[in-house]
Amino acid sequence: MKLVVQVKLLPTPQQAAALEATLHAANRAANLVAALAFQHHCFRTFDLRKHTYDRIKAEFGLAAQAAQHVIKKVCDAYRTLHANLAAGNLGKPGSPRRVKAVAKPVSFRPLAAQPYDDRCLSWQHDARTVSIWTTAGRLKGVAFTGSAEQLALLAACRRGESDLVCRDGMWFLHACVQVPDVPVTAPDGFLGIDLGIANIATTSDGVRHSGKALKAVRHRHRRLRRRLQAKGTKSARRLLKRRRRKEARFAADANHVIAKSIVTEAERTGRGIALEDLQGIRERVRLRKPQRVTLHSWSFHQLGAFLAYKAVRAGVAVIHVDPSYTSQQCSRCGTVDKRNRPDQATFSCTSCGFAEHADVNAARNIASRGETGWAVSHAA
Repeated sequence: MKLVVQVKLLPTPQQAAALEATLHAANRAANLVAALAFQHHCFRTFDLRKHTYDRIKAEFGLAAQAAQHVIKKVCDAYRTLHANLAAGNLGKPGSPRRVKAVAKPVSFRPLAAQPYDDRCLSWQHDARTVSIWTTAGRLKGVAFTGSAEQLALLAACRRGESDLVCRDGMWFLHACVQVPDVPVTAPDGFLGIDLGIANIATTSDGVRHSGKALKAVRHRHRRLRRRLQAKGTKSARRLLKRRRRKEARFAADANHVIAKSIVTEAERTGRGIALEDLQGIRERVRLRKPQRVTLHSWSFHQLGAFLAYKAVRAGVAVIHVDPSYTSQQCSRCGTVDKRNRPDQATFSCTSCGFAEHADVNAARNIASRGETGWAVSHAA
């Protein structure tokens, strides 16, 4: 399986200036290539090279391999755009968002990431340095650091390209590593996971991971952003810039902790993990205006992705099930009734009288559907 390992570069001021100039040159070249691709309606890498390769090498001082990566980066961006259009992620044909997306070429930020391969970037793991190509020449002895686990994984399993990233004045390399696949063990039952806002994740064992702390953090950040944006002074803008992505990092850390806890429990008990298939939920759910911010800041997709990759690394089976009526169905007798759910936290079956926390009941229904779905898909 493929993973991404992030290491932090520790360049000197001169090295940082050379890296910054390289990203600026590469992304100016990428914007030119994107405009030519849009003009000629040419989005295949091989064909686009004929129009752009010699020009961007001469105008922006790019080496041959760097120029190839710029062209490929543009083609990948258009491929992603066309995939989103085909999937309907940018709205229906004729919608303003879709028209805006197709009316102009894709563009790249001045410090957008730039891919490197082994011809442009070499690693010295013992010395913890890299040698990297820049427009000012090859930089040798650029130090890097990371956690012990990341460095060991990088030294043993690195394969393919690495991306040079500049974020908030710091420099990183995102390296692709390929770890051996762990055989998926046949599950002895399933651990159902109900995702929500009041409780971020609830297991069929009755364990609830509350979203109260995360919700409070989001509200505090939202109030602070509102006040700083209204103030509009130079110091307010500086504080806004310094605090950006802080909320996202807090939410990602909470999701990592929850996902690790769930996967560890499933691995310990020999069970698989059953999740709801929540794709497209934002388009399906209709909410009042005050609730929309909460829904759209809910990072259920990220938590699902964390659960999926951690489960693969542990050899735990994962299955996605239909989420329809899991919160209204009784996990004991199977009766589906809207009146079974009088409020957010309560489930009381109108047929058999079974009572339970609503999220725990939903998680048990998800676990049951996971067992059924696994049996059907592995019947042969």
